[in-house]
Amino acid sequence: MADTTLTWLGHSAFRLDTAGGKRIYVDPFLNGNPKCPESEREPDRADIVAVTHGHGDHVGDTVAIAKKHGSTVVAIVELSGWLAKQGVDQGKLPAPNKGGTVDVDGVKFTLTVAFHSGSAPDGSYAGEPSGIVVETEDGRKIYFAGDTCVFGDMQLIGRIYSPDLVVLPIGDHYTMGPREAAVALELLGVKRCVPCHYGTFPVLTGTPAALQKLAPNVQVEELQPGGSVTV
Repeated sequence: MADTTLTWLGHSAFRLDTAGGKRIYVDPFLNGNPKCPESEREPDRADIVAVTHGHGDHVGDTVAIAKKHGSTVVAIVELSGWLAKQGVDQGKLPAPNKGGTVDVDGVKFTLTVAFHSGSAPDGSYAGEPSGIVVETEDGRKIYFAGDTCVFGDMQLIGRIYSPDLVVLPIGDHYTMGPREAAVALELLGVKRCVPCHYGTFPVLTGTPAALQKLAPNVQVEELQPGGSVTV
């Protein structure tokens, strides 16, 4: 069986290619994302799309991708309702809520707490922001924290799900910066982190180097947009 690989597409957008052959996009802000590689802006396939919350820089191209490829879209129930109104197939929207797990062709998605604000791109209500734990067919677990500050119950997320890799925002201003992200890593008890939500726009000033300095016992994977790591 092949490895599960995670590819950063700039900002908080990721492509996850699982060992079982599934292609998953998380928060696919591709077009309009100044850091997304040109070659990644029009996916040639997408089995599943997972969206942490309704802000435009996370919903991104979800509707267009789902319509073109017939993707299943995993998002909190209210956001799923909004996506259905935009033309996403209702039958492809399992619509879980926090604490709930859905299995999409052998890949499990569990929504967790995140602390952030939220609305759909048109300003309508889209449910609360969430994090997402993805468990692939080979049992690898990735925790996408979504847009959030650090919070004490990250310790519970670490205890319950034992992620192999965590994806944390570090840009500051709209989410936690490196100082809070270092505490998040301590609470989660993990040894590998892919930072995101930094460098896209001038206001997002946090850096992987700053996080690595504050979390010397964690392997901080500093990717360039289009770069990948094995999970």
